[in-house]
Order: sequence, then structure tokens, then C-alpha cells
Amino acid sequence: MLYVCSLSRLAETVERTGARHLVTLINAGTPVPRPAVIAEQDHLFLGFNDIVEPIEGMTPPAEAHVSELLDYVRAWERQAPLVIHCFAGISRSTAAAYITACALSPERHEADIAAALREASPSATPNARLVMFADRLLGREGRMVDAIRAIGRGRDAFEGEPFELALD
Repeated sequence: MLYVCSLSRLAETVERTGARHLVTLINAGTPVPRPAVIAEQDHLFLGFNDIVEPIEGMTPPAEAHVSELLDYVRAWERQAPLVIHCFAGISRSTAAAYITACALSPERHEADIAAALREASPSATPNARLVMFADRLLGREGRMVDAIRAIGRGRDAFEGEPFELALD
């Protein structure tokens, strides 16, 4: 099972879910206290800004970030839950959860996964740049991008509520 949350809800989400694996997608240099139950080797930290186009002085999401995410989630043994978080739990983390579900459930239709994401999180607004790179790397021929575009922008929120996303 995948769980998604914001940085401020990280510790409580890990404790509540029994997670033992963690993906952090946040601005480089942001302090992220890793919960003690998460071993260092079970924590993937990807540092980049939540932008969809390059902006001078900022680090945009790159294909290499998505490739690292895919390698990490494919190696996850799924014996304990995985928590994915970003700063607000709305854009980078929801994109990573969607990407993970698409990668680990290749038989599921992208639109079904996107609909499940929207159902689980009314505020989810997955980072389109991350989704675009994943679509290409997973050979989904634009279907991931189209599915996220179809669910539209999520409800306005300062911070998303923690949620779970099933892999099947």
C-alpha cells in the first residue's frame, strides 16, 4: 500500500501506517527528519523544486529524478507500506504516487489509476513534468499525461490530507 502526506504529517503517517520505506520529493536542502523506524537505506530523497518549466535559480524535476524513483519503487519488497511525501502533499508526492501505481501495476489503465487518485485526494494536483517523464520512461504513449489532464486540477488547499492509494 502507498500512503501520501505532507512534510508536517510525515511522522504521524509513518507511525499510523507502519511504513518502513519512504520517498521524499522536496526542495534540495530542506531539512527532513527521517522517522527512526525508516532505515537510511530505505529512504529515497529527491531534491528539486515543484515547477513544471525551468526557472533560473531553481531545480526543475528531471527525467533522472523519475528514473531514480522508478528504480526505488521497483526494488521495494512491499512487505510494509511505503510513504511518499513532499512539502504540501499536493503536487510532487501525488505525482510520485501515481507514477508508482502505474509502474507497479502495468496492467491497470492509467485513467483508472488517475480516478482512484482523485477519489483518494480531492486536492491532488500531480506535477505534470514528473508525469510526462514517467509516461515516456514507462512507455505509456501519452496515456498517463492524458489521464492526469482529464482529472484536472485538484481543489485548492494549503496542505493535502494524508491518503492511501492501492496498487491493484
